[in-house]
Amino acid sequence: MATNSIPTVPSEITVDFEVQNHGSIFLLCPLTDSAIEWIDEYLPEDILTFGRGVCVEHRFILDIVRGIQEAGLVAR
Repeated sequence: MATNSIPTVPSEITVDFEVQNHGSIFLLCPLTDSAIEWIDEYLPEDILTFGRGVCVEHRFILDIVRGIQEAGLVAR
């Protein structure tokens, strides 16, 4: 009898960033140490923050999320 190997999907995926849409401004909230390190490495030092989140203009958010994904991190 042959066994079929079915790929499994992890039951829990770690989300590194939460992206909140507030109209013309997005709030990019790091949820993991890897996310904080990514911000330190790739975003300018003079970023505007709100709490632990980073304020991002709507025209930049797509490129930033693409960069996050290219680094192997997850944003939702």
